[in-house]
Amino acid sequence: MQEIPIYLFTGFMDSGKTTLIKETLLENGFADQGKSLIICCEDGEVEYDEAELKKINASLVMVENEEDFTADFLNAINMKYLPDQVFIEYNGTWGMDTLTETELPRGWMVVQSLATVDATTFDMYLANMRTMIMEQLFQADVVIFNRCDDSTDKGKYRRNVKALNRKAQLVYERADGSLDEREEELPFDISGDELEITDADYAIWYMDCLDNPKKYEGKKVSFLALVYNPDKLKKGIFVPGRFAMTCCVEDITFIGFKCKYPDEDKIPHKSWIHITAQIKVEFAREYKGKGPVLYPISITPAEKPEDELVYFFIGAECVGIFLRTSLLAECRQGGFLFRM
Repeated sequence: MQEIPIYLFTGFMDSGKTTLIKETLLENGFADQGKSLIICCEDGEVEYDEAELKKINASLVMVENEEDFTADFLNAINMKYLPDQVFIEYNGTWGMDTLTETELPRGWMVVQSLATVDATTFDMYLANMRTMIMEQLFQADVVIFNRCDDSTDKGKYRRNVKALNRKAQLVYERADGSLDEREEELPFDISGDELEITDADYAIWYMDCLDNPKKYEGKKVSFLALVYNPDKLKKGIFVPGRFAMTCCVEDITFIGFKCKYPDEDKIPHKSWIHITAQIKVEFAREYKGKGPVLYPISITPAEKPEDELVYFFIGAECVGIFLRTSLLAECRQGGFLFRM
């Protein structure tokens, strides 16, 4: 059975999906892979030129209504066009479950999912249609922010996406199509060898350190932490971290780094400490690869803070963390269920 690769393009209308598909087919050599089928689920500002598509052996099928996107429809166009590859330009206002729950024709397989975002309107959608726009980005392999300029807050956008989709690769493009290679700004200074992480910055530091561990290798970091150190953990290991709220109390998640300490049995489980540690990048089973591992320099008892939770802040809005790391905890009626 021949496998038919599907390239899925998501994002709101006029976010650049059509332009990206056209560039992929016409400029990146995908047209050489055989017969292409484009399934377009919305009419955007940019349109396809069917005469141009015919030259590269590509066919276009329009889908106007969400209820028409069915297994029978997909099987019918598969039999009619017999494609070697499929490009789906999905409607940004349709539920993603329509796509994920629809049975695909035999042999069809999603090999890559790309999401496009207009950087000039992203803040507006976050403020007014957060659930809808984040659903478009949740399972994307690549998220492309286009129409960026010098005022685009790349760090803020990355934190929003990575909070829900850790695996996504982010690309920033300017209006002329060139890459925006400016450094992302962080709310704390990492130029020195020592970092003092406040409660307000903990979640942002955690995510950046997890994504870019080599940036922090060898540095000393200090922060207020809650100790995760139950008996079931391997001897000489504990996890200093914090609970972070996603969107509501039911979604509280513990985020912390593996810490190697020979006297860990002297650090009580669920106690509060102020820790100063050196960061080393090592292979760890918990990270399924290399990641940041803490080596304590000093540990002192600390008072429980007035607010035990940490947050991401986008302006005045709290954005939660939904992290697919191997160090997770869930709040369960006063108890903690920690999954390693």
